[in-house]
Amino acid sequence: MVRPILEGARLRYHVAAAEVGRQDQWQRAELGVAAVSGTAGHVGDVLDQVERFVWSFPEVEVLAAERSWLDDA
Repeated sequence: MVRPILEGARLRYHVAAAEVGRQDQWQRAELGVAAVSGTAGHVGDVLDQVERFVWSFPEVEVLAAERSWLDDA
């Protein structure tokens, strides 16, 4: 179930996506998604779309979503 989500996010939204944790736990996955843009607003919009995409899979239960930002200030 993880592969269609990751590949779909990569192809549809042009983000980097990978399984980043919980590989040793059955029926659990921790996914990471990264996006780069000139504006934080655009990245936020893209991540909103990716999050809705993940939620669109009825067989997936999302337990948490977290965002962090790197800023070159």
